[in-house]
Amino acid sequence: MDLRSLILEKALIVPAILIGFTVHEYAHAKVANLLGDDTPYYQGRLTLNPLAHIDWIGFLALLLVGFGWAKPVQVNPRSFKNVRTDFLMVTVAGPLSNLVTAFAFALLTAFLASFIRYAPNGTDLLFTLLKIIIHVNCILCVFNLLPIPPLDGYQILKTLVPAQYGQFFYNLERYQFFFLFCLVLIPGASIIITVPARSLYFLLTGWIRF
Repeated sequence: MDLRSLILEKALIVPAILIGFTVHEYAHAKVANLLGDDTPYYQGRLTLNPLAHIDWIGFLALLLVGFGWAKPVQVNPRSFKNVRTDFLMVTVAGPLSNLVTAFAFALLTAFLASFIRYAPNGTDLLFTLLKIIIHVNCILCVFNLLPIPPLDGYQILKTLVPAQYGQFFYNLERYQFFFLFCLVLIPGASIIITVPARSLYFLLTGWIRF
């Protein structure tokens, strides 16, 4: 890939990241609010403004190494009527929103491809952007489902296991940044994200004729 193509790719990733992060965190905030917790509202997270959700370290990580994270939405489980069930719904909402977003953009891509596939040159950039948006949302879905703290997959696992293992999870959370840095710094560690994410991407787009 030449320098011009690399710069163009990175430039197109930026709006894809903003969409993925915003949808993910807004979904957490919205579901929490619907279930009775107004913490996200008072912290300004019930918005589709990307600036309310961006964690700049996580943003740069996704831009540079292929996966990253947004600013976590804080919730107060004591505000829920059914603490475990409602907290689980809030947690699942994030990755699910990325999956739904990827699917929606896949449908949009297929719709546009059926009309402008034979259009003059100039549509390549549009389809490249759409494919990147789909791919980034696949990455965010898979990454956040990893069962390591502080990701959604870990919170899901923690909610589902018996309460007697609470101390084990508490001890595990002390090393949450260590786990994230290992994913970023250890060569090949990202394969646990990139391979499933690419498989999900091809599942969503493999039927589309670009």
